[in-house]
Amino acid sequence: MFPREYRGVAFVVGLFLIVQVGALALVPEFAESGYQAVENPENPANSVLYVVAIVAMTGLMLAAFRYDFDGAIRLLIVGVSAWLSWYVFSALVSPLAAAVPAVAVAVGLLVHPEWYVIDTAGVLMGAGAAGLFGISFGLLPALILLAVLAVYDAVSVYGTEHMLSLAEGVMDLNIPVVLVIPLSLSYSLLDGESASEEASGVGEETASGVGEEAETDEEPDSGHDSDTADGSDAAEPAEAGDRDAFFIGLGDAVIPTVLIASAATFSPAADLAVPLLGVNLPALLAMVGTLAGLLVLMRWVIRGRAHAGLPLLNGGAIGGYLIGSVVAGVPLIEALGLAGIL
Repeated sequence: MFPREYRGVAFVVGLFLIVQVGALALVPEFAESGYQAVENPENPANSVLYVVAIVAMTGLMLAAFRYDFDGAIRLLIVGVSAWLSWYVFSALVSPLAAAVPAVAVAVGLLVHPEWYVIDTAGVLMGAGAAGLFGISFGLLPALILLAVLAVYDAVSVYGTEHMLSLAEGVMDLNIPVVLVIPLSLSYSLLDGESASEEASGVGEETASGVGEEAETDEEPDSGHDSDTADGSDAAEPAEAGDRDAFFIGLGDAVIPTVLIASAATFSPAADLAVPLLGVNLPALLAMVGTLAGLLVLMRWVIRGRAHAGLPLLNGGAIGGYLIGSVVAGVPLIEALGLAGIL
């Protein structure tokens, strides 16, 4: 791994940490404001409905790309960015005042979607979404959600490969569906060809499958052949020094953070003395587990091969959460959210 790729990995870890800490900081305010999205957060059916919604959204986006409705998808994601940003800013200022920076986020994405604008919007979206879902999914629904999406992600990348097609589609739109990780100070997402044109082969883009997630290893001007859309022709990874940036899906930061926020909200473990954050040991070790999975994932991504992210990330989050629960003295059946069922 070249030194600048180490810097890129550090940047990814930093973005994930901001999303995680931001979600934990927002959870108490969201709960107090009554932003819980469901009446009964302990109902496992909530996870099933959310997975169905994800699959439906994935199909909708793929159809939009096929029939040249890319602009509609871009406007939709920009609108969602503004909406989630409003939730984040409303935790700091009045709802009316929060509308001003939220609209500014949307305008920035429409007028100047440079990598730092996309990453800023992505972090705001990620923290807001994870906080909202964290207070809306109890422990069992959150664990089911992460487990099912990890399996779906693996199937959609290694099996059906439709996430690879989705990754190709979203890369042209310059929207905060992916976090952009520049590997040089001079990198610009807007200069020259679009990201997907620079890394046109899906084998050189890793796709993580929640429909909103794509981890992509960009290899501009590498001189290597690209994969076909169906992944039948495996591309040879480019030299590490040839990369200007790589990409990782926003959903890969959000989904495991849902469990972190849920653990902070619903786990009976005692809170730790962390200023401004309501965090307990299960939530803290879920963070550690997610970041451990992220480091393994980034090692694979840097090698230039397509990989599903959620099996590693969600697996790390679940493992860390369960270890933290046991160490904190929470019975395993209670940590799994089964105490009220069995």
